Amino acid sequence: MPNFCAAPNCTRKSTQSDLAFFRFPRDPERCRIWVENCRRADLEAKTSDQLNKHYRLCAKHFDPAMVCKTSPYRTVLKDTAIPTIFDLTSHLKNPHTRHRKRIKELTEEDIKRMKERRLASSTTQLASKKDEDCTNTSEDEPQLSTEEKEYRDHLKSLFEILLMLAKQGIPLVADRVSKSDLKSNNFQTFIDYYMNAGDEALRKRFEATAVNTEYISATQQSQLLDVCENTVREEMLMEVRESRFFSLVTGDLVEFANDKHLPLFLRFVNPQNVLREEFLDFIPFGDGDEAALVEKLEAQLTERWGLSMEDCRGQAHKATGSSTTKMKAVAVLLMEKYPLALHMPCSHMVLNIHLANNLPFPNVQVVMETLRRIGAFFKCPLTRAELEKAISIHYQKNEERGTAVKQACSSGWTEKHNVFDVLLDILPALLMCLDNVRDNVDGQFTSSVTANAYLIAEILADFEVIVTIVILKNVLTFTRAFGKNLQGETLDVFSAANSLTAVLHSLNEVNDNIDVYHEFWYEEAMSVASVMEIPVSIPRLFLRKQRAAEVAEVHAEPYFKEYVTIPVIRGIMQEVEDMFSDTNLKALKCLSLVPAVMGQMKFNTTEENYADIYRSDLPNPDTLPAELHCWRIKWKHRGKEVRLPTTIHETLQLPDVKFFPNVDAFLKVLSTLPVLKLEDGKKDTASERLQVYLDNMDAQQWNKGLAMLHVNTHVKHDLDVMVDKYCRLYPEDDPETEPEEAAEQDVTE
Repeated sequence: MPNFCAAPNCTRKSTQSDLAFFRFPRDPERCRIWVENCRRADLEAKTSDQLNKHYRLCAKHFDPAMVCKTSPYRTVLKDTAIPTIFDLTSHLKNPHTRHRKRIKELTEEDIKRMKERRLASSTTQLASKKDEDCTNTSEDEPQLSTEEKEYRDHLKSLFEILLMLAKQGIPLVADRVSKSDLKSNNFQTFIDYYMNAGDEALRKRFEATAVNTEYISATQQSQLLDVCENTVREEMLMEVRESRFFSLVTGDLVEFANDKHLPLFLRFVNPQNVLREEFLDFIPFGDGDEAALVEKLEAQLTERWGLSMEDCRGQAHKATGSSTTKMKAVAVLLMEKYPLALHMPCSHMVLNIHLANNLPFPNVQVVMETLRRIGAFFKCPLTRAELEKAISIHYQKNEERGTAVKQACSSGWTEKHNVFDVLLDILPALLMCLDNVRDNVDGQFTSSVTANAYLIAEILADFEVIVTIVILKNVLTFTRAFGKNLQGETLDVFSAANSLTAVLHSLNEVNDNIDVYHEFWYEEAMSVASVMEIPVSIPRLFLRKQRAAEVAEVHAEPYFKEYVTIPVIRGIMQEVEDMFSDTNLKALKCLSLVPAVMGQMKFNTTEENYADIYRSDLPNPDTLPAELHCWRIKWKHRGKEVRLPTTIHETLQLPDVKFFPNVDAFLKVLSTLPVLKLEDGKKDTASERLQVYLDNMDAQQWNKGLAMLHVNTHVKHDLDVMVDKYCRLYPEDDPETEPEEAAEQDVTE
């Protein structure tokens, strides 16, 4: 509902103006003064609580000095603010007009009493203003000495260099340095460059430094980086706190100095109603159990960042390898403590790959790890050209098919929905390519490349791996269309939520007729293996255990049925059921709030049936049914020229969505769900920028702080704030201490 100004002769309302509106104060004395100044006789009989709840005054009735803008989105009054600016005469020009807000006629006694109060108030405000001016003057007056100013300028230059290094993806330490040049890292090199370019603050500081000491010690470098990183992070956290609701997303493990860390991202809708996903920090993964990792996550989010886990509305974990089991357990523990932190797949990862990664079977994990190796191996133009040459040779009798296969295995094919289909299509050519790289007749490949080719080829030439790939391809065919829809537009995601029953029905049918399906799939695996001359065999480890137990010989087909086909089909079924529980489906079906989805459903939608899960998040849950009815009517009877918004982002950008506060809140919560794709039009996401940083730099040069700054170069930063924070945390009480300690260390070494 819009806010109307209670002042006489004022027709402003919140929908027609960007002005702030202020409630009447709850304090009875202050509220009485507001009413008297308004000259509204009809308000005198109302209590301060009634006035506070139902009446507002716009900012035009207050002295501008009494109005404070605490942020671009928040305006407040000073505690002593009293409205003094009113139009009490314009109604006299048209005496026949009916006025709802009648102006009280003042008696002489009323005028005298108001004058006395205004005089007292003016005296108090004048004294308060003088005190404030004195305080502001003392604060604004430069109290810094020349040395302190130079020190702050010097720090500002250092922060500027750090941010430049982070933005350009330049490591702190050079790639190759001799022992004599060990201290001459990239940071020091750029400091020298800045000094040579005329930075007087850096030069003066350098000239005052002892000859045998470091200009910037490793400790100070770490301190500067921490302050820089925390300042940028706080800018993002301010928006998360203001938006309230968020979802957490974790990436694949990253190793720094032999310690594994978990990248942590947050999804939220910013004040401009744009969905954002930002990289915040690396969390130590550790060797502890799942409960310990959950405690770390909670401590980081609540104690350090000031967020509430009660406001977490979703979670997604992009884990691979051995960490998948632990992250699944983490998701379960978080759901037990915070039921609305719905565990869903991440929009950055294809559903079929996500499902396969989550299967805890060693043979499946070997296939998935090999896929990641293949993806990394063929990023090089030389190896990619060798693969295309091998495909041309293999499909020389069917050039059209060869061209189609080349297109299918273009850049990024190992992360697509049909990855296992493509892998089987190129498998013979892939082995041929790997053999050619291993031979390295022309000497164009390095020893590390040929070693990787040998390793991948040995894995792919195993019959168990061939069977596993074939089984994964056929089972995940049933979830492929469902997964594509999940990564599609809002209407596609809504369709996916309604098609899950059919997907599970198909998987159940396969499970019920597993003998028939396995027979076809096993024949396909044998056919693929025969093309590449790979013998049919049972894993050596299993045979050794059989002999030790003196058990009768097991044939290959029943073995692979028992240990590959059945576990994979049942594992996929369980993963789908866990990932898309009834609560998750209810949340996704609420996407019918988006007008385009409503239109597709002929405006015959029933969001009320699924709204209970988010009832506590709505500003006025009791009015939700009536509001949803009005929302449907609004779009059903729209003009012919009005286009239905197709996404949550488009809907939230509508100027009149604020007239539907429950719908607005509902859409903002739904928007944070990690399964929905980002709609802000950015070319790359935070996770992609992080991966670029890791791919473009040697692992020994990775730095957590620089990685965080590199990913978040778009976040605004203030060098003065960084300098203030650094000076507060690390005061330069005794500038001689650190150089002396550094000199002592040099002597010791």
